[in-house]
Amino acid sequence: MTDIRAARADDLARNVEIWRTSVLATHHFLTPEHFAEIADLVRTAYLPAAGLLVAVDGQDVPQAFLGASGGHIDALFVHADSRGVGFGRKLVEHVRRDRDTVTVDVNEQNPSGRGFYERLGFAVVGRSETDDDGRPYPLLRLRWRRAGAATP
Repeated sequence: MTDIRAARADDLARNVEIWRTSVLATHHFLTPEHFAEIADLVRTAYLPAAGLLVAVDGQDVPQAFLGASGGHIDALFVHADSRGVGFGRKLVEHVRRDRDTVTVDVNEQNPSGRGFYERLGFAVVGRSETDDDGRPYPLLRLRWRRAGAATP
């Protein structure tokens, strides 16, 4: 059984672990220096301040988290041991529930991430040469639009 709830302060260590295992499983393109730099920012700045949703198992242990700004998914990470179980899908469905359009950026060098979103109906609508911090990791811009929704 999967429940979705707001992250709590006592989830921080687990969310850091979710991020770490997820990135190690899917972001093989990161240099060790960039991994360490990003990990420090995630641990000290992003996770403590972000209003995250977590997907928890039957023991209320977070297995995945999602951060969003309105209809844009800023972050979605699933613990490496929980990939393919449906935690990520449930979080995305939760965000899409009351929206006609949802966007997300995914690293071009992360084919499993791109495939995940495409299986959920997202399509590539743009690309940037670098990540949001100017690192040499191209981003694909993806968008999901509810069937029958008006084009903006």
